[in-house]
Amino acid sequence: MPEISLTVLVLLCLAAAVAGWIDAVVGGGGLLLLPAMLLGLPHVSAAHILGTNKAVAIVGTTGAAVTYARRAPVDVGTAVRIGVMALAGSMTGAFFAAGISSATLRPVIMVVLLGVAAFVLLRPAFGRERAGGPVGRRRTVLAIVLVGGGIGFYDGLFGPGTGTFLVLGLTAVLHLDLVTASATAKIVNVCTNAGALAMFAYQGTVLWQLAGLMAVFNLVGGTLGARMALSKGSEFVRGVLLVVVFSLVAKLAFDQWTA
Repeated sequence: MPEISLTVLVLLCLAAAVAGWIDAVVGGGGLLLLPAMLLGLPHVSAAHILGTNKAVAIVGTTGAAVTYARRAPVDVGTAVRIGVMALAGSMTGAFFAAGISSATLRPVIMVVLLGVAAFVLLRPAFGRERAGGPVGRRRTVLAIVLVGGGIGFYDGLFGPGTGTFLVLGLTAVLHLDLVTASATAKIVNVCTNAGALAMFAYQGTVLWQLAGLMAVFNLVGGTLGARMALSKGSEFVRGVLLVVVFSLVAKLAFDQWTA
């Protein structure tokens, strides 16, 4: 592990905790954790930053997924099937990523996110209540292909906001409330994170000691976030969702401006 001052270490652990909380509620914790690690560890390669981030995130995501699965009406089987498809989509997206310019994608994603924000604001009932009755086979297949495959492909190709897109996609396609969608998204995230972490570990680009320490804080944040989302309900998740969406738009705009 590289030499890290106590101040930087404390700040990274706090960032891991807050990122875990954000991830558990609505996704998007990487918006905080990755920049924090890049700033705090300027002499560490990007590959090691990404690998260490995955090792941290999978712990908090797993903790949140377990908390949700115990207390929310999650169809674990469907979530795992979507997760496996998302893993395949992510690997495919990563294969094509080298030929795609992120500068080209940023404006497109910003427009999509602003459209999502407008939709959520104009449709106050979106994600507040789960549709009655079991989810049909057609919608399940649609979720596996479009949400799992499509968003997984985006995750491998570009990445920012994947957790948020998963929550929105699951809410729209499966007609879930936002809390159940967040719970399902966590299980999908565990699958995709596991695949990515395996690749980073194989390449030797994980700082395991640092990841282990930060993962403890990420786990605490993720567990607290899941419990808060469960106790406060969909309206709370909706508010956090809008904050994360606008934050993501601001970050992408800043990246585009400074590119």
